[in-house]
Amino acid sequence: MTATRGEAPGEAWTIRRVLAWAVDDLKKRAFTSARLDAELLLCHVLRIDRIKLLVDAERPLDKAELARYRELFLRRRNGEPIAYLLGVREFYGRPFRVDRRVLIPRPDTETLVEVALARTRHLDLSARVLDLCTGSGCVAISLARERPTTCVLGLDLSPDAAEVARENVVRLGATNCAIGVSDLFSALEGRGVVFDLVTANPPYIPEAEIDTLAVDIRGFEPHLALSGGSDGLVLLRRIAAEAPRFLAPGGVIAVEVMSGQAEDVSALFAAQGFTAIEIQKDLGGHERVVSGAWKP
Repeated sequence: MTATRGEAPGEAWTIRRVLAWAVDDLKKRAFTSARLDAELLLCHVLRIDRIKLLVDAERPLDKAELARYRELFLRRRNGEPIAYLLGVREFYGRPFRVDRRVLIPRPDTETLVEVALARTRHLDLSARVLDLCTGSGCVAISLARERPTTCVLGLDLSPDAAEVARENVVRLGATNCAIGVSDLFSALEGRGVVFDLVTANPPYIPEAEIDTLAVDIRGFEPHLALSGGSDGLVLLRRIAAEAPRFLAPGGVIAVEVMSGQAEDVSALFAAQGFTAIEIQKDLGGHERVVSGAWKP
């Protein structure tokens, strides 16, 4: 941030001037959300909301604020996701702590929560819920907070992700939610425990497609949470095959899938004996969630 042609060298870096510089810089680099990104980062540094940016537009930034903003801005310029820079991402109306140990929650995944709640409405007072590949805990905690009398367990293969999820459990007051480390159902083997609902947002992107993803995804989000193997269905096959042993009669399974995978996953469920299989689209019109009922 240095003086440009036509500007006095001693001109103050006000909120208005900093934002104009940052937005222009990001637009030149083809960022599609340049203004939003620049404003969110400055709100984070100054600990104010976006309305206050307008009200205090002529307020100069001090040296420490400029240094902090420049640090975050350069990281964003290099592609680091805004959610990691801010350390938080809203999901289902709640602020979840996120960093590079976990996948960033997406609005599309809220469809998984909606389907899970709708298909277990008759069990809203006493359901036992298992959320696999829980990551930040966004699905598990959302279900726990929406149904305070249920018991929810979130499991993830990554101890680092589980640590983030546990932090979110505490921060968001999900007292009926516990978090553990497990390769899918492995930690539950031999325990005789069954669930009324199993949800999962597993890695489902084919390995060969990961290099084609946007840099803020492929370069920063954990590979373990992205890759679904050669065809994207490796974990989904395991979940479909193993889930019946951990579902109570009449229990529900609901999984998030990549666009174009819904029919294949529906076939996997049908082959394992699941019934009432449904496909739900997200708000963008993409087939996003496959669910079914277990009736042995």
